[in-house]
Amino acid sequence: MTAGTANGQARKLIIAIDGVVGSGKSTTARRVADELGYRHLDTGAMYRAVTLAALRKGVGAADERGLADLLAALTIELEPQNLGGRIRLDGEDVSNEIRMPEVSRGVGPYADVPLVRRALVAQQQAMGAGGGVVADGRDIGYVVFPDADLKVLLTADLGTRAERRYRELNEKGVNTSRGEVEADIRKRDRADSDRDYGAERDAEKTRVLDTTALTIEEQVARIVSWARDCL
Repeated sequence: MTAGTANGQARKLIIAIDGVVGSGKSTTARRVADELGYRHLDTGAMYRAVTLAALRKGVGAADERGLADLLAALTIELEPQNLGGRIRLDGEDVSNEIRMPEVSRGVGPYADVPLVRRALVAQQQAMGAGGGVVADGRDIGYVVFPDADLKVLLTADLGTRAERRYRELNEKGVNTSRGEVEADIRKRDRADSDRDYGAERDAEKTRVLDTTALTIEEQVARIVSWARDCL
């Protein structure tokens, strides 16, 4: 897809995809990026990588000095999809490990720490500065890319989200039950409701997409169509 600008160069969009836990943010964003030839920026994976590093080193979310030292020495890389799309923590591929239940349960407190958010938001903004990115995560369209060309909020009912996450974990060999997965999502929903991610304040500029009855292909097609309308 190409579109001209005043100087004849193709304009590249910043697309921000937010959504509730288990709504398919990362999978959808990755496939939208593939369709458009853009880079996928999984901001949630970055918070998960910090959480994994902190858990490994025994640094608690309340230990700001320890977190500051951890962040100063940490390297997080998001590979482009054409190179494998892996998430690397200090060079190690942690793409699967950051999706484990213990990391999912622990990520909230670390993501709430201001110095963690400042450090990662600065990195994310630098990655997306030139456009041509599809970024996903909580607060992505309000805090990280407030001037994004297209902002999308994904929703889905609890049962659908639990089933999706349960299947995803099973495929990765994680031994858990659907009930445990649903309980985890309920807990994270409650925690998220207490946080101000900004999406509600940006409602007029955000397109809401209920994915409950949609396949991944259908939701990707809808967002790609919206993106093309922005050009």
